[in-house]
Amino acid sequence: MLLHGLLGGWLLGASPVLAAPYEVEPEVDGELELLALLEDGTLSAETWAALVALRRAGVEPEQATRAALYALPGLTYAEVDERLRERGASMPEVLTDEERRRLAPFLVNRVPGELSGDARLLTAFALSDSVLPPVALQVRAGGLAGLRVGVLATWARRRLGTLRRDARTRSLVVDAPGSAVLLPKFHAQWTGTSASVLVGTYRLGFGQRLTLDTTALPSPEGFLADDGVRPPGALERECLLSSTACAEAEREADVTPDFRWDEGFRGVAGTVRGAVGRGLELSLTGFGSYQSRSLQRSAVLDRATCESSRMGASGCEAPEVLVPLSRARLEPLRARTLPGVFSEWAGGANATLALSPRAQVGVTGWAARPVWPVKGAMLDFQPHARYPMGGGFGAVGLDASWGLGAVDLFFEGSRSFDSAPGGGGSWAALQRTVLSGTGQELELALRYYGRGFANPYSGATSGPDLLEGQRVRNELGARLRYLYRDAATWRFRGQVDGWTLPADGAVKGTAGLTQVRASARVDWLAWTWLRPSLQLEAREAGLGQALACSDTEDSAEPEEVPACSRGSRWGATARVRSEFSESVSVAAQSGYTRVVEPGTSKARNDGRALIELKLRPLESLRLGARIQWKDEDLSERTRLRQEVRTTVDLGWTLLSATTVRGRYVWVVDLKDARAARTPPDAPRHLFQLEVETRF
Repeated sequence: MLLHGLLGGWLLGASPVLAAPYEVEPEVDGELELLALLEDGTLSAETWAALVALRRAGVEPEQATRAALYALPGLTYAEVDERLRERGASMPEVLTDEERRRLAPFLVNRVPGELSGDARLLTAFALSDSVLPPVALQVRAGGLAGLRVGVLATWARRRLGTLRRDARTRSLVVDAPGSAVLLPKFHAQWTGTSASVLVGTYRLGFGQRLTLDTTALPSPEGFLADDGVRPPGALERECLLSSTACAEAEREADVTPDFRWDEGFRGVAGTVRGAVGRGLELSLTGFGSYQSRSLQRSAVLDRATCESSRMGASGCEAPEVLVPLSRARLEPLRARTLPGVFSEWAGGANATLALSPRAQVGVTGWAARPVWPVKGAMLDFQPHARYPMGGGFGAVGLDASWGLGAVDLFFEGSRSFDSAPGGGGSWAALQRTVLSGTGQELELALRYYGRGFANPYSGATSGPDLLEGQRVRNELGARLRYLYRDAATWRFRGQVDGWTLPADGAVKGTAGLTQVRASARVDWLAWTWLRPSLQLEAREAGLGQALACSDTEDSAEPEEVPACSRGSRWGATARVRSEFSESVSVAAQSGYTRVVEPGTSKARNDGRALIELKLRPLESLRLGARIQWKDEDLSERTRLRQEVRTTVDLGWTLLSATTVRGRYVWVVDLKDARAARTPPDAPRHLFQLEVETRF
């Protein structure tokens, strides 16, 4: 009764409002600015991935669904519902002029029957590179007869050859790294009034992202074309072989890695929809895929060299991969990821019955089977790999949503299945309850993921800990999120997420281990010349016990950003931003974090600071500069990251349709060269260049 009274009092006089779960409402021009927000901690890795995917997909305000409009930063469900009603009443302007300006990078305006599209050329390099820089080209075009096509082409300079088994040595070998022109993604899509078909590479997701989601969007509604590419991560060693196989200069030199991309689905996907009764609409989606996938070398299991008696929970050591430099000389490979290790057949379908814009029910099912093309080898996945070992796997699930007034309810239940020894699949469920008021939102999300729920294509929310390579597994948790926003004065966002491991996790004896993470951010918006904000965060991971965490190499975020936190972490970040005019803004930020590493009782103190200047002397020209300092242990300078990073950004729009974006980064390692365990890196000069044109 007390809870009902509190909620009832809070909702008195309130109308429905629900905002997409982004930390901030970023005003950016492109992906380089989103990357900068990720690096300074303003955006989480999940939000960054969602916004990048949203920018590539684009939203047509005059044609978008409720879920698509809700995914735009800063729009609430109440605002979306009101604008959909206005659109139904023949009022074409869905967004205000100010919203169109702020959301321009995420919007598209396609006129039926007119050719439109974009092309984007990207490159990145360091001053220390001894090879030519990598290049990526994205091109999309369409609009005639409902057709749209796209392609991603890259030039790689460090591409490994195809994995095979050498009959003479009975070892796994790959050809030495070399340059290659690759065409990893392409698509052709036709969209009609009641149907859509895509051939090529795509992502897709449904419901609450539990049974199937590879889109990274907060509310996926089926398939979308995939031509995304990720920027190169941190510099890597130029020598990919054992140290004795490379010259001394190559062993010590760093080089910019090639562009990377997520390997989604590749094949055919289609959707048909139509009315099946008064006020009812049925949507049917089916897909089939045959995709070649990369895999970390440590995740490969060679049954031919692994005795069955040693194949337990820990598996066997990953097989050594050799590179033939001559007929008589084979050298071990140091690279961690091998391209095209296995191919995957996958297919599935979804049926969704919409009762109203806020009420629907759907069912999703999919299955996949890996195929290992290496002749003469008996390869499989290690127990800690992302994919279940033993053969085929998949999942089937039911999702539903319902909304009335200030209440929205969402639910999805799922059952996975696999062929892993001792596995077979398990159950999972995710339920969200949202209560909304004017400028307010309260959300309670409950989740349960069974220990055997081995679903590599689930995008549901979860903690960062891993069980056998997967995050959405072995978890019982609840997340409470609250948002208050007064556009003219201030904004507050806070959440508490707690979960426990129902069964033994990645470390023996962690069953029942409870973990908590919480964050809060408040922004003062009343004055443009002085906008302070304060962000607090706290994470406690089971009294400092060590847990397996997400591997950044295969995740969507760049490698510089940690994918998880172990032990305990308490921090505060203060920021002040001043807009002196539409052309000049200055920001300063300072943060402090207290960290207790897993398995230790000693705490370390981290510090960071940032000063940023943004200029817009012309409507077509944007300039930015920032100085960023990070120190991961203020008490010493010998082992962790201590650096100063200076960044200069340039954005120049030519002829109203072509934009050139450049970025220069100068990184100085502050570790003490006399006492550091490893010598500090030499000063690094990094460059990124992007040319984008829209037509």
